[in-house]
Amino acid sequence: MTHRIVSLLPSATEIVVALGYEAALVGRSHECDVPSSVKQLPVCSEPRIDISAPSPVIDQQVKSALRDALSIFRVLNPELQRLRPTMIITQTQCEVCAVNLKDVEAAVTELIGLTPEIVPLLPMSLNDIWSDIHKVATALGASDQGHHLVNNLQQRLLGISANTARLQSRPKVACIEWIEPLMSAGNWIPELVEIANGQCLHATAGHHSPWLSWTDLLASDPDVIIIMPCGFDLERTEREFSTLTSHPEWQSLRAVHNGDVFLADGHLYFNRPGPRVVESAEILAEILHGSTVSYGHQGSGWKRAE
Repeated sequence: MTHRIVSLLPSATEIVVALGYEAALVGRSHECDVPSSVKQLPVCSEPRIDISAPSPVIDQQVKSALRDALSIFRVLNPELQRLRPTMIITQTQCEVCAVNLKDVEAAVTELIGLTPEIVPLLPMSLNDIWSDIHKVATALGASDQGHHLVNNLQQRLLGISANTARLQSRPKVACIEWIEPLMSAGNWIPELVEIANGQCLHATAGHHSPWLSWTDLLASDPDVIIIMPCGFDLERTEREFSTLTSHPEWQSLRAVHNGDVFLADGHLYFNRPGPRVVESAEILAEILHGSTVSYGHQGSGWKRAE
């Protein structure tokens, strides 16, 4: 069977490519950008909100849309009709992060003469990510490639764990997924912190990212703070960092006093539940263990806050 795939999720696009099916991709979401070669594909979704706005404004826009039962993203139906996909990959994990299942299902009902298979992913933990890779591989008739890919990723994570487990330092870590209001990074992030031999605060593996109060952040007084906003690259994270530093309690935090606050690329790494979770764990290992562990991501995937 000849596949014609539209991926509406950046991590799903990376999964398809890692399985060896990049040539089958005919369309992508507005956020799919890895590998760079997929940028030439037609875009099949767009945001309904201004995603270039500051984080407090984005938060207000999102909450307003959800109150009005509006989707954050829209599927471009004419483009789907033109591309005639046989498969559309989407997600059911978060209405804010990417096009969700109900929007795809609604779009498909309007297509004429097309009945593409919808493959919904639900990544909440590392095991879910492995399951999603197997789900995509099975849909493509590539189960063997799926098993090989998952095994390779798991072995690489075991290697990182082995490198960090021998280290005595096991710092308390606050991973910040949104700056204003504060949100702690949940889902698979606590597992990655554990692999990097850290103690993740404020969030539970396999559960959605929770809102975080300044009172709780101050009470936990983490050894390390890592800022990794969802959808923000390193440059944008640096631009918005002043929202945190201007808070009257910021300077009282141990991590701030010791210079152990770090900025990370949440767009390319931590918020992509696919093959890139390995690089995300590598970044955490580098941040938490300084010169002891190095995978070459400093400067591109993360930097120390100034």
